Amino acid sequence: MSIDIRPFQPYDLPGMYRVCLRTGDSGRDATGLYGDPDLLPHIYAGPYPAADPGLTFVAADASGVLGYVVATADSHAFDGWLEEHWWPELRLRYPLPPPPLSAPLSTPDPGDGTKDRQCVEHIHRPGPPEPKALYERYPAHLHIDILPRGQGAGLGRRLMDALLTALRERGVPGLHLGVGAGNPGAHAFYLRLGFTEAERQEWGSVMVMDLTRRVG
Repeated sequence: MSIDIRPFQPYDLPGMYRVCLRTGDSGRDATGLYGDPDLLPHIYAGPYPAADPGLTFVAADASGVLGYVVATADSHAFDGWLEEHWWPELRLRYPLPPPPLSAPLSTPDPGDGTKDRQCVEHIHRPGPPEPKALYERYPAHLHIDILPRGQGAGLGRRLMDALLTALRERGVPGLHLGVGAGNPGAHAFYLRLGFTEAERQEWGSVMVMDLTRRVG
């Protein structure tokens, strides 16, 4: 099976959305967790190539996209771009229903067993930016996802090599990412690539890489 690693093209986006959903539960298929299959990819896949296509790379075979890596070189600037160009349309498409007067400011759980409401809350309230110390040393961040049929073939490293080369060519000093506690395989993968664990929290780990140093 021949698998190509190449720069993003606009026709890759539907395949990337499918990969994001099918790996969206700590690397496992999240299809059953979302009523709207586009909600999760709208947050973690779609905006990156829209904002900066030069930092998105895809892995594709004869059947289509089976993996990708997306990134931004400047997380704070990306947050500003999201507020101006990405979230407004999605906030109209996915409005927050008004909570009961006695309830905290959050989206009521529709009781349908999906995680859609969590994504809608994120679209409307993305959360605070990265801490200043983390941002200044490691301003870039990424997301990478690979379908099971592409795992174990070295695609993760190949995608990361393409991204790291592009970031270094831009002079980006550092890179960070979050790894969920339920995905120990990913944690080990990033350690092998040369990331270090900067912070551990209940949800998982913040991992960082100094791009001014070559590892491996």
